[in-house]
Amino acid sequence: MDIPVWLDQNDCRFPDSRLALRQPNGLLAVGGSLDPDTLLKAYHQGIFPWYSDDQPLLWWSPDPRAVLFPEQLHVSRSLRRTIHSGRFTVTADQAFERVIRACATPRSARDEAGTWITAAMRDAYNRLHQLGYAHSIEVWQADALAGGLYGLALGRVFFGESMFHHQRDASKVALVYLVQHLQIQGFRLIDCQQATSHLESLGATTIPRNQFNELLQRYSYDERFKPNWRLSATQS
Repeated sequence: MDIPVWLDQNDCRFPDSRLALRQPNGLLAVGGSLDPDTLLKAYHQGIFPWYSDDQPLLWWSPDPRAVLFPEQLHVSRSLRRTIHSGRFTVTADQAFERVIRACATPRSARDEAGTWITAAMRDAYNRLHQLGYAHSIEVWQADALAGGLYGLALGRVFFGESMFHHQRDASKVALVYLVQHLQIQGFRLIDCQQATSHLESLGATTIPRNQFNELLQRYSYDERFKPNWRLSATQS
């Protein structure tokens, strides 16, 4: 197997994403740091961190890339009924730390999914939230957190990181509210990183990495764009 690029902790100059490995798909670099400047530089270049506690810091840029164009959101009849049933209420940026902790919790004793959100990762994204880059969507049932998601907003691009649910369909409700809010605000692209059946059922697709990076260059650097994170009612 080829060896990815090693990054200096104090000078994280990422290599061209075209140098990422094919196996494992998208592994580009090792090392560096999770400071805000490094993370923002990475996302602008279509690169994201993903690693476990027993691994060094790993950076990825897979090809193809899973994305969701806001106007292509698909909401099934059953999900639409759930949204309008009154079971859930939805907020934004009201419980970011609780959402990221819930996303980091293994789904079951046999399922280690989510453990890649290490304590260092939680600290890093909490800093980005404090700086106004990272955002959360919370889905509540009564006073209990039933589901949610978090990610980063750069320009007109939202980079989805992770979602969770404690109640059926709660994460889907979070995503529908997010996507429709982003569409109203003028966002052009949602990065989903890796395709899943869950995301595909809501309209996500895959595009070549070079096309994804071209869209980032066009939309993620729009510093004049200042979205409002007060949620409006979903139109589904």
